[in-house]
Amino acid sequence: MSKPSPARLPELNRQFIAHFGEMGSRWGINRTVGQIYALLFIAQHPLNADDIAETLEFSRSNVSMGLKELQSWRLVKLRHQPGDRREYFEAPQDVWEIFRILAEERRRREIEPTLSMLRMALLEEPHSDAERHAQNRMREMHDLIDRLLKWFDDVQRLAPETAMQLMGMGATVTKVLGLKDRLIGGKGKKPAG
Repeated sequence: MSKPSPARLPELNRQFIAHFGEMGSRWGINRTVGQIYALLFIAQHPLNADDIAETLEFSRSNVSMGLKELQSWRLVKLRHQPGDRREYFEAPQDVWEIFRILAEERRRREIEPTLSMLRMALLEEPHSDAERHAQNRMREMHDLIDRLLKWFDDVQRLAPETAMQLMGMGATVTKVLGLKDRLIGGKGKKPAG
């Protein structure tokens, strides 16, 4: 199996990997992890840690830590090659699956703890107008997050093809809902004139 080397990585691949490294910090991961993931995402075959370290010119220990983090996010899959004792890694092939995993992990790590805190805060007895006001605002936030999570659960249950069709409808759905609102809003009103 031929290993890609930094000099042999095509320019387009290098740009993609560099971009993912830059974006990593904005997404809550470090540059190294972002670049490792980008390389695995575009690789034509699974790579082992030595391949990754050599290709990206990273230390083997940085690659190992990055792979552990990507595994904790469930964004890489471990593969074994017949006759080779090393572990190989690959990104899921289905981009919808990657999106679904990312959304689930973000939910588990960021949204659910916030929702739990809000639930606890809403159970408290307010002792002042300021606390009542704050609790009302927290209730609004809780209700929005709760509704979004229910919607997300519904979307998660859709087949990927159906979800893609739904996303493709975007503005059409908005127009249909707007028409419905105008029709319902118009009932019982006298025509102008």
